[in-house]
Amino acid sequence: MSTVFRPNSRAWADLSGPSLIAATSERSIAVVPIGAIEHHGPHLPLRTDALVAESVAAAAVERVAADGIDAWLLPTISYAKSDEHYWAPGTLWMEGTTLLEQLIEIGRSIAMTPVKTVVFVNGHGGNVMLLGWVNRELHRRFGLRSFSMPSGIAAAGDGIDGRPDELGQGIHAGFGETSIVMHLAPHLVAPELPPRNVPEKIAGLQYIGFNKKPVMFGWTSDDFGPSGVIGDPTGANAEHGERLFTAGVNFVSEALAEIDGFVFG
Repeated sequence: MSTVFRPNSRAWADLSGPSLIAATSERSIAVVPIGAIEHHGPHLPLRTDALVAESVAAAAVERVAADGIDAWLLPTISYAKSDEHYWAPGTLWMEGTTLLEQLIEIGRSIAMTPVKTVVFVNGHGGNVMLLGWVNRELHRRFGLRSFSMPSGIAAAGDGIDGRPDELGQGIHAGFGETSIVMHLAPHLVAPELPPRNVPEKIAGLQYIGFNKKPVMFGWTSDDFGPSGVIGDPTGANAEHGERLFTAGVNFVSEALAEIDGFVFG
């Protein structure tokens, strides 16, 4: 009698096809990190968003699996909707409709297994609205329970305890992102950090802006200057990055536990 090989891993891609079928069920959760390969100033790696999404998702999957939730980590989707950085060499981006079709086809493939729940853990702001579209498509077309969430709770530097005040506008390659990469992969952070680049005129507006202001607008990152930074990376440090990473893992783990028990109605 043949036996099914099951590696000691929560990585979907480490299993054989028969092993996956044997190991999963309708209660299983497919966790898909999604990030980007895009310009992050002169100091951070192009894969910053993919690095953060994958690191947080992997740690959260291990944690919830230890608590009995049958979560599986899928390969990270790194090429995404990054056209706000189209102008910067090194950015690798897809049209939104191209990425939409890719994610739908990944969902179709997941639906051919026993797994009925997919969760996207997203490290790139440019993917947010598209993932909302994907969730409904995967549910309507294939009957999947589909969810998306950020890889952490974004917060601009607030000017407290030595943190720079990014006026609520620190969204890209600033204090938070630089700190978390310093924690996860310090060897990938350039020793000289670029100067503060916070869009102060926008920060003073009541409705238009970033980070939950209600009026959205079209922009590309070079609208705010040639560095690609929107925020203040000065003062970034690995200790703050570790706190952000831990908070992200806690958030995603708790959300996965809620998703595990989620029912409509």
